[in-house]
Formats: sequence, structure tokens, C-alpha cells
Amino acid sequence: MKKFFTTIILISCAQFLFAQNVREWKDIKYAGDTLTGHRLDIYLPANGDGPFPVVVAIAGSAWFANNNKEWAYKQNKELLLNGFAVVAINHRSSHEVIFPAQVNDVKAAVRYIRGRASEFQLDTRFVGITGNSSGGHLSAMMGFTGGGKAYTVGSTTVSIEGAFGDYKDQSSRVDAVVDWYGPTNFLVMDSCGSNMNHDAIDSPESTLVGGLIQENMEMCALANPVTYIDKDDPPILILHGDADLTVPHCQSVLLHDAVQAEGARSKLIIVPGAGHGPGMHIPKYIEEMSSFFKQEYERKISK
Repeated sequence: MKKFFTTIILISCAQFLFAQNVREWKDIKYAGDTLTGHRLDIYLPANGDGPFPVVVAIAGSAWFANNNKEWAYKQNKELLLNGFAVVAINHRSSHEVIFPAQVNDVKAAVRYIRGRASEFQLDTRFVGITGNSSGGHLSAMMGFTGGGKAYTVGSTTVSIEGAFGDYKDQSSRVDAVVDWYGPTNFLVMDSCGSNMNHDAIDSPESTLVGGLIQENMEMCALANPVTYIDKDDPPILILHGDADLTVPHCQSVLLHDAVQAEGARSKLIIVPGAGHGPGMHIPKYIEEMSSFFKQEYERKISK
């Protein structure tokens, strides 16, 4: 019993020292305005002089939240122990503005990071991105839309890049993606295992595209990461629980299969018994994410 309590005390002390030594900047206005949805926080590892490779983190909220960056950091702070800077970002909610505004926001944040890299000791030779649920969707969108500013499906055209901030000369490309149980094809979510009514007018997906998803198929295609995949896209690690009844794991299977079909690199981990969050963010799979980013960073800088 004494040994048990000694271990707990040592872990608590280590966590306290870790929290005390992390270098941070909060509520940075990355788009040059005062919107809550256009703010980010930067965290640097406690040890080392940098510059540090970057992972951008986006928390899930069904695209409904505009101030979730603290949760994004908490879900990914272990990356600091692996030598990465963590940039936790907000984006505008779908109640404020519909797709593709949320992707525009993330791209503006990445351009800001590159534009101010030296000030914050960031090594933007490598910028990874990760998110869960709707944040996973946005992360996948970032990975597969690095090559163009506007896209068209049928009669609908959207500007994916956007034009926010002071660093429009910087690239919004990312080098690696970790997608935790993000949605992809909104139109089949109800038919492949969800216990939610995603076809409803007030569903997260209908709210995001500005109307019933089954009546806005072109917008749904434009919001589907699969639409943009090509062989030159960055590698992606996808994690999804097979007991997820909110975003069914078919969504990640569809994404993985599409990436493989185009000749890009994808790894899919289906977690037995895990739901929409529960059973997912545990040490085993956090280590999978950390190892993936370390491997891709080393691959990138060795070129």
C-alpha cells in the first residue's frame, strides 16, 4: 500500500512539474479580428530550445462550438513529451456560418503559424494536424485539400482556402494527419450504423451544410474528404471504435479505402468495443498517434 501511494505521489509531482514548465501563449488572434472562433493557443515542450515541429489540434463539437481549444490541448498534450509544439485552435461554429468556413479558419491558422514561426520557436518544416469527431473531419479535409483554392461539384463551387489574416503568402498544407473517428460521407451515416438521425434538419451535418443533407448532395460531396484525395496527399492515421453509434466506423473505412485506392498512405485502426470517445483516448492509441507523427517528421526532414 505504501508503494502504491508513493507511486501516485511521484506521478502527481511529475504532472505538476510538467504543467509548470510548459511554455505557452494563449488567445492569439490568428485571423486579424476579434472573433472567439479565430483564436489559438501555442504550447511548447518543457525541455529543449526548439524550434519544435508542430501539431495543430482541433477538438470535436459537431462543429457547434467556437471555443474548444482548451479541450483540444488536453486531448493532445502528451505530444509535448515527444518534442512537438501543440497549437490548439478554435474555429467558427456552424451556427455562425456554414461550410466551408470552418476549413477556411483552420487554413488561416496554419498560415499564421508559418508566418510567425520564428517568434514562437516553431519548426514549420513539419506541420501535422489531429482532431476528434468533427475535428477529425476538419483534419482530414486539411490533409486532402492542400493543392487548390476553390472546388466545384456539379453547380456548386466553394472556396476552400479562404482569405483570412495577414499571411496569405504562406502555405496551408499539412504534412501528416491523425483523424480520430471523424465523419466523411454524411449521406450514408444513418444507413451504416448510427443511432442518430443525421438526415434531420437540425443534425450536425445538415446544420454544417446549410440544409437537409439529402437535399444538398453537392455540398455534402464538397464537405467529404474523399472528394479531394490524390496520390500526393500526406499520410493519414485513422482511429475509430467499432461500437461508435454516433459516427459509425464505416465512415473511417470509406476514407481509408479511398486513400488506398488513390495510392496515398493510410493506416486504419479499428478499436474493438470503443464508442464515440470512450475507449479511444487511452495510452495505447495516444502512443500510436505520437509514433506516427514522429515517424512522419523524421521522414520529412530526412528528404
